[in-house]
Amino acid sequence: MSHRYHLSCTRRAALGGLFAAALAVPAFAAQRAIDNQAEWPQNWQTSDELAIGRETTPTLSPATVAATENAINKYQSLVDQGGWNIVPDGHELRLGSRGRTVQALRQRLAASGDLDPNAGMGATFDSFVDAAVKRFQIRHGLGPTGVVDADTFKAMNVSAADRLRQLQINVVRLRSYSGDLGERFVMVNLPAAMVETVENGQVYTHHKAGVGRIDRQSPIMHTKAIDINFNPYWHVPPSLIKKDLIPKMKADPNYLAAEKIHIMDKDGHEVSPASINWNSDDATHYRYRQDPGGEIDALGAVRIDINNPYGVYMHDTPEKGVFGDDFRFVSSGCVRVQDVRDYVAWLLKDNPGWGRDQVDDAIRSGQSTTVKLIKPVDVYWVYITAWATPDGVVQFRPDIYKRDGAGPGPIADATPVRPMAIPQN
Repeated sequence: MSHRYHLSCTRRAALGGLFAAALAVPAFAAQRAIDNQAEWPQNWQTSDELAIGRETTPTLSPATVAATENAINKYQSLVDQGGWNIVPDGHELRLGSRGRTVQALRQRLAASGDLDPNAGMGATFDSFVDAAVKRFQIRHGLGPTGVVDADTFKAMNVSAADRLRQLQINVVRLRSYSGDLGERFVMVNLPAAMVETVENGQVYTHHKAGVGRIDRQSPIMHTKAIDINFNPYWHVPPSLIKKDLIPKMKADPNYLAAEKIHIMDKDGHEVSPASINWNSDDATHYRYRQDPGGEIDALGAVRIDINNPYGVYMHDTPEKGVFGDDFRFVSSGCVRVQDVRDYVAWLLKDNPGWGRDQVDDAIRSGQSTTVKLIKPVDVYWVYITAWATPDGVVQFRPDIYKRDGAGPGPIADATPVRPMAIPQN
């Protein structure tokens, strides 16, 4: 696996190492095993009432507004009754843990409706608690490991009053999208780092996403998808030449060659990196283009052009590991899409002769090809940190861009009169 750093709105600031941890339940004394054998060793699954299924109701829909309004009423009642307790952190809790902290954990999970009512309030982290923790983690955008780690403690110890306020702020945002959004549309929820494709009022596909970092935020906007670029060239945006490219060349003179990035002058002639003074602003006078294809291509196999004045787009990525992370705020503003081939095939649905097989063939060819959508598709990049679904499940996500304190904010319509041009100078 490569550990080189990459640039652009498509690159993570640093490639983190992937790891896997095997969780082993510790051995207990004989008496403890007797006491607990009816609890935590069982392979128990959450009840049907508490199960969280794959959602088919669009996040942007009147049904979600109504469900969120119902959730606000329930959370108001919960706050009026004193909210929920704090769970002391400091040590991870998992299947087999015992003690007063586990009792506090049970109380907290019961208060938010994650723990089965029949589970009791014992001091053992059993299979009921394991299922409840996983349910809580799913509702907060965390991987359902069943282990109460630092991120889970942090989400769990947000007060009920703060969660109520979060729902109240976000229902205003949801209402602003409850009109006619189009027969087919795409929603990118930035705090959730998720993409939904919606068709005829139902979610067609879900995709994890990588979105802008806190210091390079993805914009909130309504736009349209217009072109699909297979095996695209990538031109380094001007804003990243100073931020990323020049520092990387100072650290490693072979960086551009390793990344297959070519320097072009204003006449389109290639320039040698050795002819540029990297300790000055000389480098900002040129354009930088990365070859398509290969594992280091910043855009991966495909780029989706969307009309907007910000110079951002949606695209594939060679760094697939990002989609396994809980917090996917990794780009400089663009949105990376998991399972991008399925996403592109859906966008091209109205283009005759373009199905999933043709998408695979176009990528496999290695040729840079642009296909214009016969019917541009509405795309909404939104900021929703709390919502509820018709089955009563209440979802929360981190306020990564710190917008909840400032209210819903304006919704920008980013559709200009002409197709977007990828920044080149």
